[in-house]
Amino acid sequence: MPELPEVETVCRGLAPHLEGRVLVRVDQNRPNLRTPFPADFVARLTGRRVESVRRRAKYILMGLDDGTVLIVHLGMSGRMLIAPERPESPGKHDHVVFEVETGTTVTFNDARRFGLMDLTTADGLADHPMLRALGPEPLGNAFSGPALAERLAGKMTPIKAALLDQSVVAGLGNIYVSEALFLARLSPTRSAATISGAKADRLAAAIREVLGRAIEAGGSSLRDYRQASGELGYFQHQFAVYDRAGQPCPGCTCDVAATGGVQRIVQSGRSTFYCAARQR
Repeated sequence: MPELPEVETVCRGLAPHLEGRVLVRVDQNRPNLRTPFPADFVARLTGRRVESVRRRAKYILMGLDDGTVLIVHLGMSGRMLIAPERPESPGKHDHVVFEVETGTTVTFNDARRFGLMDLTTADGLADHPMLRALGPEPLGNAFSGPALAERLAGKMTPIKAALLDQSVVAGLGNIYVSEALFLARLSPTRSAATISGAKADRLAAAIREVLGRAIEAGGSSLRDYRQASGELGYFQHQFAVYDRAGQPCPGCTCDVAATGGVQRIVQSGRSTFYCAARQR
């Protein structure tokens, strides 16, 4: 599933083509994705001007000139792809096609249909069921070591599981939690409640650094993810531990034959990758 860097990259790719432009045509090619489309989906979008394209956690938010906000979640395989003109016919998995006044189209393609789209208003956005329980943005001003420590206080779950909880920090997923914990030299099995003081400062800084580098690289393309331009992301080539079981970590001085290198364990049904020698 696309995580924060992938969604941020998609938003940055869409903004120059959509912001300030009128949606002259919207084609909805099926009644539902993961959830049904709003009954008036096409009517509420057609003719409206897009004023902003931004991200909240793993959601794309498109603000329109009448106060409507389109919420998009990419799910497991969703893509927002830009083309200079409308294709002659939609592809099998092209579920929604947005056309702006310049002729440019943005197509939501989702083979697995785990994505979703919903409509709300700017005033109601914070209370929307998908957004109201979200924690702070890890790249925002409200996120810091002390703020993170406060949200982790008293949590006896492993720190890996706690960071995947979207009410603790918004937008983090399996890849970037593993990478941030490695950079912070913290074991994924450590109790979340033990992360305070200098450890929390170190972890907050590591989260920011990993996410920033991933955004610069256009995200990570492991299976379905593509940037809005159709290009792959490249951060997967910088992974320190994720999906590197049995390999040495960066700067490794261990005897990998003896230690087994990067370890893979399963936590809450998800694969975790870490270096047992460096992460405590």
